[in-house]
Amino acid sequence: MSTLSATACAHPNIALAKYWGKREGEGNVPAVPSLSVTLAGMTTTTTVTFDGALASDELSLNGASTDGRPLARASALLDVVRRDAGIDARARIVSANDFPTASGLASSASGFAALALAAVRAAGLDWSVTRVSDLARRSSASAGRSLFGGFVELDGGDGATGTSASVASPSALDLKVLVCVTTEAAKATSSTDGMLLTQRVSPYYPAWLQEAPRLCAKIRAAILAGDFSTVGEYAEKSALAMHACAMAAGIVYVSGATLAALAEVRAMRADGLQTYGTIDAGPHLKCLVRGSDAAAAKERLARVPGVLRILETSPGDGARILPLAEASR
Repeated sequence: MSTLSATACAHPNIALAKYWGKREGEGNVPAVPSLSVTLAGMTTTTTVTFDGALASDELSLNGASTDGRPLARASALLDVVRRDAGIDARARIVSANDFPTASGLASSASGFAALALAAVRAAGLDWSVTRVSDLARRSSASAGRSLFGGFVELDGGDGATGTSASVASPSALDLKVLVCVTTEAAKATSSTDGMLLTQRVSPYYPAWLQEAPRLCAKIRAAILAGDFSTVGEYAEKSALAMHACAMAAGIVYVSGATLAALAEVRAMRADGLQTYGTIDAGPHLKCLVRGSDAAAAKERLARVPGVLRILETSPGDGARILPLAEASR
């Protein structure tokens, strides 16, 4: 064979209802259900080229050649595609993020979503979005959600298959997400390692398994009802519960700047501005706010010590294949 290539882009998502922990057994299925929003304005772009001349898979991430665990995870995903497509060529992966990588901004979600879609299409497979999502989820559970746009649910818990499905379109809720970037560095503990330790030693983990599905159901119902305030209220509760569970295991992702930004979110709420905070496995605070209040909230958050910059995002579309002309820019 000569070469087969495709380029895909995908966006990170933030979980409004968090998952933390994995169900025992194979398949990389979350221990609890979660519900996220896919974000426009932050993008991973990935090109996969199967080339018979390559001796092994190659990975370039943000312009740097990368091996070790990241390459191993990418190769494992490619092996599934190669097996189904009946090809044995190694692949060259070129991927870039236009936002901080491996620092709690869901770069693994958008990264594996883009990789899965590009690999499947480069191999000539006509898989459904649900099947591509399942492939991505096996590498990074949250990546399954980034194949879809808008509000997306990822099932989890006993008997779950780890399937992601659309809950509502991007326009279902008047929502802006202000991402308060507090560092450009990678986090010290990966989400995978943090979850495993939490499951082993956190005294709060059993309580988390009971509470998380209830919070997810509340958020799902509020999204479908267009109830911004309830979505924000329970999203903040979900984030704090997740981090409390992790902290009890000695896993601390938040920084002083994270807590200062959260304090400002709560101060704005006390002043009558409907703002809510959520935090993934990293130090960046995400402020949930209505579109009409975004400018005022952004101005106040920009003054918080330790907030380096603010990315203003909104619910966006799922992963897609880029036309050749667009991919080559």
